[in-house]
Amino acid sequence: MPAGRDIVRQHSSPGVSTLVLDGFAARYVMLTNGARQITELNVPGDFVDLHSLMMSPMDHGVVALTRCTVAQSPHDGLRRLTENQPHLTRLLWLDTLIDAAVHRQWVAGLGRRTAVARLAHLLCELYLRLEIVHRAGGGRMEVPLSQAVLADVLGLSDVHVNRSIAQLRSAGLIRWAGRVVEIGDWDALVRQAEFDPAYLRLTRAPV
Repeated sequence: MPAGRDIVRQHSSPGVSTLVLDGFAARYVMLTNGARQITELNVPGDFVDLHSLMMSPMDHGVVALTRCTVAQSPHDGLRRLTENQPHLTRLLWLDTLIDAAVHRQWVAGLGRRTAVARLAHLLCELYLRLEIVHRAGGGRMEVPLSQAVLADVLGLSDVHVNRSIAQLRSAGLIRWAGRVVEIGDWDALVRQAEFDPAYLRLTRAPV
């Protein structure tokens, strides 16, 4: 999928669910005035629309933010899986529950966190999500997102995003050059964000 192409169109009724193998994608809602709010970023390993198995038509779209490699699972096969594989069904259910937990944190951020804390929280979340799929490590990750895209994620203007990045830089919490973000002080970034990773469910537990 080339950057900028919809993987799932808002109001469509897909017959497949899509897994991102490489690249960054985003769920979004378009308003009638043309404004876009990104409601979740998707990284390698994410099912971007597993819930489309049960929800049709879609109340949001999914767009490739970068060039993406994806795999598609037909809904007929997923339905057979849920009928015959209870353990895998629970794992897929867990995936959608983690999605919901991410959404709750983003809603809390949009409503109550400062702009700088919102950005810090996003960077903490992205780092851990990319680390678990071996796309981040040593305090370094690639974030191939423009400030315009970050504005749509954070509910801010481009100028406000720029100022928030500058504030984290000046505090020595991050270094951001091009597509690469290096975290200078993880503990301080976590404190700035009031970040608690429990919602990402990164610990192993029986399902």
